[in-house]
Amino acid sequence: MRTDMFGTPDNQPTAGLIKDGNEQTFLQDVIEPSKTVPVIVDFWAPWCGPCKTLGPALEAAVTAAKGAVRMVKINVDENQMLSQQLRIQSIPTVYAFFNGQPVDGFQGAIPGSEIKKFIEGLAKLAGGSADDGLADALAAAEEMLTEGAAADAAETFAAILEEDPANAAAYGGLIRAHLAMGDLDQAETLAADAPAELAKAKEVEAARAQIELARQAAKAGPVDELRALLAKDPANRQVMFDLATALHASGDVEGAVNMLLDLFKLDREWNDGAARAQLFIIFEALKPQDPIVLAGRRRLSSMIFA
Repeated sequence: MRTDMFGTPDNQPTAGLIKDGNEQTFLQDVIEPSKTVPVIVDFWAPWCGPCKTLGPALEAAVTAAKGAVRMVKINVDENQMLSQQLRIQSIPTVYAFFNGQPVDGFQGAIPGSEIKKFIEGLAKLAGGSADDGLADALAAAEEMLTEGAAADAAETFAAILEEDPANAAAYGGLIRAHLAMGDLDQAETLAADAPAELAKAKEVEAARAQIELARQAAKAGPVDELRALLAKDPANRQVMFDLATALHASGDVEGAVNMLLDLFKLDREWNDGAARAQLFIIFEALKPQDPIVLAGRRRLSSMIFA
């Protein structure tokens, strides 16, 4: 039987792949089906301009995947409780669920080429293709990294790259593994020497942002001392910026973001817009659907366009 690029039969029907959902049907429309096939959830509203572009493009891509993924559309105006539970800060926001859990997502309208990559990545999760072994290895490497076994993670990421040199997730993971081992120089070398086809991948850009933050952390001052200085001079821009850096270095990412947002509100042009630039570095280093990113971007946008 002939198959398409997603590994699904060409003659597989596409009816029923896209539906409207709500709070009452979320379990049966999204969570349960996601145990066998990735389900995309598009949070939208009738008044949202970008939603009118993104929604049809997503639907076209899901239809083209011929059953490799499904899609559920949620009107946030009519399902406010669900939106609050999933911390939807702005729309359009898209989450992808697999095995009952969110596995990927993005915020805002994105180009058709990025939608295609997004769908292809999800399709591989349950497609039964030869890539499944690499996907499992990638998941295992990420788990190693989360558990602190950075050296083992680095070896696994490197092995994946031997099989698939264009695997951006593995390349970004390899950089992050070296960061976790404290080898900033090697991480920077990997980032600088990234192959052309990977250099601008979101996973590699995120790793570069983490490198920059790690370099800053090495120079960060004591949080308590900076807090004391700020208490004496609450409008001191440099102390606010330095305290944000120190907070991030100490692991208080949300505190760092809030401090930078306060600095931006106080003086957005200070030091050539340093607060905004630093916020973007932090956002880049985190996953797009991270609640800190979503809340931070929303607050920043409200100040920019106020």
